[in-house]
Formats: sequence, C-alpha cells, structure tokens
Amino acid sequence: MKCPFCGFDDSKVIDSRPVDSRIRRRRECIKCRGRFTTYEAVEVPLLMVEKKDGTFEQFNRNKLIQGIYSAIKKRPVTIDQVSEIADYIENYYANALRTTAPSVEIGELVLQKLKDIDQIAYIRFASVYKEFTDAESFSAVIGELNRK
Repeated sequence: MKCPFCGFDDSKVIDSRPVDSRIRRRRECIKCRGRFTTYEAVEVPLLMVEKKDGTFEQFNRNKLIQGIYSAIKKRPVTIDQVSEIADYIENYYANALRTTAPSVEIGELVLQKLKDIDQIAYIRFASVYKEFTDAESFSAVIGELNRK
C-alpha cells in the first residue's frame, strides 16, 4: 500500500477490524512512520442478465426481490427467506465466476427455492415466469406438485 504522505510503497498493518461489510485497516509507513487508514471490501463481479428477447441488462437484486414479493403476497414467507433466495442467486453466479446469466435460468433457480418454501408462491411465480395463458397450464403445475 502506497503511503499518502511520502509515497513509499510499503507499510505495515497495525490494527484490523470489521466495519459494516468492509475491513478497516490502520497502517504505518515503514519509511516516514506516517499512519493512515485503508478499507478492504469484497469485489463482486458484474452480472449481466440475458433477457428472452436476446438483450442484456445488469442484474438488479431489487427487481428480483420485487418479482418474488408479487408471488408471496399474503403468504407465510418471511423477508429473510426472500433475501436468502436473492443471496443464493447472486452467490450461485459469483461462485461459478459467471458474468452472464439467462433470465430463464435465474427463473428456474427461483422456482426451485420457492417450491421448497411455499407451493402457492411457487405456482404464482411460475404463472408469471412461464407466461401461463390458460387453466390447463395451472393444472399441469399443480399436478406436478401433487406427484412429488
């Protein structure tokens, strides 16, 4: 780490502690003994979502959560469970070091999680995500849930 006082390229860490989602480090320059503070944060790679029409847009966690909230309205699903789904989606792609994801794949991952949490929310999300146009589509999904 370059010293802000003398420009020397080496310093030592005197103190380190977590602050919010970052790590605060108190440093001392080896050459001039000047002290300064740095912050360390995890860099999350940019995730681009490929829409059904072939266009790309930046992944928006809030948009994902809004879609899930529409499905869980008046259902016994907690805010923490919704956040866990969003965290799972973000971590899934970050851990795989992927920078693009088809919206279809993201939708399938959400459906897998909702199926374990609440079947009604699962059906609601599936009806929008899979663009149900008739009652037979609903029946097919309900039949699939009943078989499992």
